[in-house]
Amino acid sequence: MKQQKEYSVQVHAYGRAWMIAALIMMLMVPVSMCIYFGVWPNALDVLAGLLGVAPIYWVVCSIEVFTYAPMLGSGGTYLAFVTGNITNLKAPAAINAMEAAKVKPGSEEGEVISTIAIATTSIVTTLILGAGVLLFAQMQPILKSPVLQPAFKMILPALFGGLGVVYIAKNWKLAIAPLVVMIGLFVAVPSLASSVSVLVPVGALIAIGTARILYKKGLV
Repeated sequence: MKQQKEYSVQVHAYGRAWMIAALIMMLMVPVSMCIYFGVWPNALDVLAGLLGVAPIYWVVCSIEVFTYAPMLGSGGTYLAFVTGNITNLKAPAAINAMEAAKVKPGSEEGEVISTIAIATTSIVTTLILGAGVLLFAQMQPILKSPVLQPAFKMILPALFGGLGVVYIAKNWKLAIAPLVVMIGLFVAVPSLASSVSVLVPVGALIAIGTARILYKKGLV
């Protein structure tokens, strides 16, 4: 128990430090460009631009923290939010790793497995991106090939489809309601495809509500 508490304290200390460092580094990119070129934007123009965009990101960020943190654990959450690409890569990798190790999200074992999985995906992604940058010029004709374009468009659906089948097969009664609602919603309003991050907790609430109803009726 003491070791777990010490581990948690260290994770939060290092996690906060690295998130602050990452934020500073991100902000230094535009700042360094402004310093180099000797051109600074008007403060009112920056504020006007932020007012139209920033509130959306604040809402999405808050929702993602409350949605993913219980699933990924403390260490995994800090790593995922610093390295990014949570919905497309980090969360599926962590869920798949915990499933393979037969541990539950939120447990001590799940915390360790999730952190290792997200760290591994971060390293692999960095290596692949580095190789991609170096080889991009040579691979460009292949990547732009019309034959491969349909495959690139289906990578994300294939990833979530493969993961979804496992969980839907285990809890198909709980999966029906959110699946029907979300499919109907996206068919009725296709433009919502760009708001997946906001709709993830909505689907989660529908699943939780369905589970409660079915549990009271003794169906699960």
